Amino acid sequence: MTASETAKTLAFSAAQAAADKKAFAINLRDVTSKIALTDVFVIVSASNERQVHAVVDAVEEKLIKEHDTRPLRREGKGGEQWVLLDYNEIVVHVFHKEARDYYGLDGLWKDCPEIEFVDETDAERARRAEAAEGDGEAGE
Repeated sequence: MTASETAKTLAFSAAQAAADKKAFAINLRDVTSKIALTDVFVIVSASNERQVHAVVDAVEEKLIKEHDTRPLRREGKGGEQWVLLDYNEIVVHVFHKEARDYYGLDGLWKDCPEIEFVDETDAERARRAEAAEGDGEAGE
């Protein structure tokens, strides 16, 4: 069994919201073979406590706006180190970098297939740079 398309769509939206707020080390894992309660873990890092909150807020806002869905549960609301958003199909983990290293969640789920995430913003920048480079060559 693999993650549902709905779960993947939600996970990509959550990951993009995190990327838009400069989260890094974005890791999506299909955990269906290990957990019956959810399909995808979205694990991201933030540089500081303020960024943890900004990423969490951005994920919640994007999933409400684009998918009309709210987390069933939010753990660590007052915490600055690790906030978990449970959307049933996906679980989003937003870590302060040091907390992510300490808890080692990535290592616990390393046997689960990784789902490739491409930051749309980075992809768009690359397309523009490629187009500009192509235009420059045409003028030579």
